Amino acid sequence: MKILNSKGEPIVLNAREKRVADINQRKINALGYEINITTMTTIMKKVSEQKYFKITPSDFMPIRVGNGAWSTNLLTYLSYALADDFSKGILNQGGDNARLAQGNVGIQGISVPVKNWAKGIEWNIMELEQAFKAGNWDLITSKEKQRKMNFDLGIQKLFFLGLSGDSSCLGLLNQAGVAFNTTLITKPISSMTTGELKIFCATILDDYRTYSNRTAWPTHFVIPESDYLGLAAPVSADFPIKSVLEQLLETFRVMTNNKDFKILPLAYADAAYSGFGYQQYCLYNYEEESLRGDVPVAYTSTVANTFDGFSYRNVGYAQFTGVQAYRPLELRYYKY
Repeated sequence: MKILNSKGEPIVLNAREKRVADINQRKINALGYEINITTMTTIMKKVSEQKYFKITPSDFMPIRVGNGAWSTNLLTYLSYALADDFSKGILNQGGDNARLAQGNVGIQGISVPVKNWAKGIEWNIMELEQAFKAGNWDLITSKEKQRKMNFDLGIQKLFFLGLSGDSSCLGLLNQAGVAFNTTLITKPISSMTTGELKIFCATILDDYRTYSNRTAWPTHFVIPESDYLGLAAPVSADFPIKSVLEQLLETFRVMTNNKDFKILPLAYADAAYSGFGYQQYCLYNYEEESLRGDVPVAYTSTVANTFDGFSYRNVGYAQFTGVQAYRPLELRYYKY
């Protein structure tokens, strides 16, 4: 291969320059080690890595880390009040009160299976030496980062959509026994007229309170990201005083008496990402006793070892569960 200068004249390399150029023509590409370069090529020190959308599950639901390590199941007890009517406790001072009305509770256990996860990474001396030639790429670090990313993205999707085909490991959006309201939200909230938005604000909290037997107030409202991004539009084009998002937040925060009430966008609630075939909304109470995911053993990697002095290997491992709605009446789904 001829190397030319800016005038089109050939550049003659000495023996050392030619040897360096030959070595540098075998650099690392996306899948291996070969990249064709010339002596006029500058190797940038920063590597451009693949990017993914990231969500922090604990922003959406309680995630308990480190409890029940190495268990096969996590058992949580639910208690139910079984007392007689309140009036049964009123005493008759002139009568026989030897037999008093009783207060009691019932106990039910929910057992959540724990999933074990492990993946290995391998490398050898030749790979390390070839990566070292590039001078700007750490092979071991890159493999470890990709494995950790694989785990993080897997847990992220799991906590929202559950494990595909595994009914024992569900996510926030597909809890068994949680009912859907299909009449309150029939179009994107961002496309509602002023009148439709007024009706929505006036009815959604009453729907939740009725569904939960008026035992809880919601703290979080999750909506599809595609809808959330349109909430910056004003409530009224004639009086653009506040946005739809500001109006919704004001409604929820005032009516629930919770200044920290959150409206959160979620890409997984979009039909294009969930695979459910519908746009989904969730109104719920963010409380560990109501809804929770568990990570009994956080992601951990072992020390690398070798059996022949040439190839090396280590393992990343963890334990996790799906999300469990312990009080399903405090989680309400809406869809269209």
